[in-house]
Amino acid sequence: MKIRKMLIGISVMGLVLTGCGKSDSSSSGKSDNSIHVVSRENGSGTRDAFVEITGVLEKDSSGNKVDYTTKDAIIQNSTESVMSTVQNDKNAIGYISLGSLSDVVKAVKVDGVEPSKDNIKNKSYKLQRPFLIAYQNGKLSAGAKDFLKFLASQEASTEIEKDGYISIDKGTEFETSKPKGKLSISGSTSVTPLMEKLVEKYGSLNPDLEIEIQSNGSSAGISDALAGVADLAMSSRDLKPEEKLETYTLALDGIAIIANNESKVESISLDNIKSVYTGKIVEWSEVE
Repeated sequence: MKIRKMLIGISVMGLVLTGCGKSDSSSSGKSDNSIHVVSRENGSGTRDAFVEITGVLEKDSSGNKVDYTTKDAIIQNSTESVMSTVQNDKNAIGYISLGSLSDVVKAVKVDGVEPSKDNIKNKSYKLQRPFLIAYQNGKLSAGAKDFLKFLASQEASTEIEKDGYISIDKGTEFETSKPKGKLSISGSTSVTPLMEKLVEKYGSLNPDLEIEIQSNGSSAGISDALAGVADLAMSSRDLKPEEKLETYTLALDGIAIIANNESKVESISLDNIKSVYTGKIVEWSEVE
């Protein structure tokens, strides 16, 4: 089996903005206590889920939903870029998939609740969302059908839980139909690390199937599936009514609020998260 991975959307602008996060506060005219807000790009499933849950997404006077993320936010195009920015900026705050969390940054409690698998299962940790696989019903290739069957198996469930996510479908033992040809998977950068491990496990049973993974964001993956460019889309948000695809819930994931390891902030309220990301709170001293 051949596996090709394509990472899309890590722009020069994203790299420049990472550097901005490391700038000296005094030279920028901001105080040493100012909060440097780090967010994902438009079209990111993680951003869509985050702004929905925290209330950063609100209806305007015309009844239209508007993302009120502060214009001062440092925008990054991947989970890795968000972590790198926060790692190198003691005043930064960001959000990432819980399954991607590492010790280069620290997770901040939300309303005193630690982001963990147990707290996601018991619903005490409020920042959680599904990982979805989306596809056009009736247009699946033999490889896509067989892979979806694998995703609902015991083998996939074990891998999902091992990687720090919550498996929804414990499934049965998997038997492959040995498909040949190509399988194209496109979408969420948050789902990609888990998907790569699932593809590796599945691919060991299917040497004649070439699998390509494009890590280009949830919205781009959904568009690819709708256009028939990709067999399967990875999404870290719920689909919109106009995105008429079938979905399979692969796992549940938390959205971790992250800060620099030198930060003294250990917990933040859900209300304060909204205020920070809409620009109403700009100093760490105001955070509760």
